[in-house]
Amino acid sequence: MTEHKPMAETAVPPAYDRDRLLAWLARHDIPHLTHDHPAVFRVDEGHELKAAMPGAHTKNLFLKDKKGKLWLISARQDTVIDLKRADKWIGSARLSFGNETLLWETLGVRPGSVTALGLINDPDHRVTFVLDKALWDADIVNFHPLTNTATTALTQADFRRFLTLIGREPVVVDFGRLAE
Repeated sequence: MTEHKPMAETAVPPAYDRDRLLAWLARHDIPHLTHDHPAVFRVDEGHELKAAMPGAHTKNLFLKDKKGKLWLISARQDTVIDLKRADKWIGSARLSFGNETLLWETLGVRPGSVTALGLINDPDHRVTFVLDKALWDADIVNFHPLTNTATTALTQADFRRFLTLIGREPVVVDFGRLAE
């Protein structure tokens, strides 16, 4: 496992970190369950941790297209996303991974901690949110709470309420069907 070295703290810190996010959820009466665990940097890590937590586990891709538009794709961890074809499915121009500075500036997280819950740190809606239909249909969804040392479980209704409260309407794409 490669160790992540934090970038220099040149950017303004995000409005929300893990503690502030969880307090915000509590203030808005959004039930959630957060499990602390060792840092998980990639989707293929932590299978034993995930097995003990019910619900759909996620992979989250922070992307930039050739026109400079930013995208966050959240999908079930087992969903295959072909980045060479995904641009056509979501209406973007050629996609590549966004850099660490943009990730910090827009979602307030570091690589390995990318999460849909980071959208709370993007009040200007610079990032377009794309959600896999398989995740949209899951009863329980699990996301990092702005750090990869924990996982927060939300019911689908509570996740949708979170999105509504932060003013987000996801672009829902059935990646599973498109990959066939």
